[in-house]
Amino acid sequence: MLAAEEHPYQDYKWSVDECWFAVLSKSVVNLFENNSGNNVGSIFEPGLDRDFTIALQNILENQTNLEMVQSNGDLIYEGEIIEYRVSPMTATANLDAAQNRLTITINLIFSNFKKEEDNFERRFSFYFDFPAEQQLISVKSEAHEIIFERITPVSYTHLRAHETPEHRGR
Repeated sequence: MLAAEEHPYQDYKWSVDECWFAVLSKSVVNLFENNSGNNVGSIFEPGLDRDFTIALQNILENQTNLEMVQSNGDLIYEGEIIEYRVSPMTATANLDAAQNRLTITINLIFSNFKKEEDNFERRFSFYFDFPAEQQLISVKSEAHEIIFERITPVSYTHLRAHETPEHRGR
C-alpha cells in the first residue's frame, strides 16, 4: 500500500479505517436545537443540545482530518434533537418494568460545499438499556456517552463519500 505522501492525489490522506479520504480543511458544527419536548411521549432534557453538539465536535476533531471553525466551513453539520424517550422494554411476571430503554433521535442536515451532491438530511437514533430499578439520573452520563458515540460516527459515513474510486469498498 502507498503511504499518504505517495498517494497520486495530492489532497488525500490515510484515515483511521484504512480508506483514502479527501482532506476537507474546515468544518462547522452548529448547535443542535433540542426540540425533543415537541414530540408526544418524548421529554425535554436541559443541556442536551450543548452536550450533543460538543460530542459531535469532539468526534470530528479527534477522529478526522477536519479543522473546526466558527464559520465559512467546507462541511456543515447541523440539525435538531427530536426525541429523548424512556420506554419500558421487558416486564416481570407481575407486569412491572424489568428494563427501560433511553432512546435519543437526531435529525442531521449535512452540507458539503465542495461536493454538493453529498448533501442530505437524515434521522439517526440509538438507545441505552438499563435496569428498571435504576433511575435515569443514575445512568444518564453513561447513557449519553454511549448514545453519542453511536450517533456521532456518522462523520465517517460522510467522509467515505470522498474516497477515490480505486479505494472504495475496503
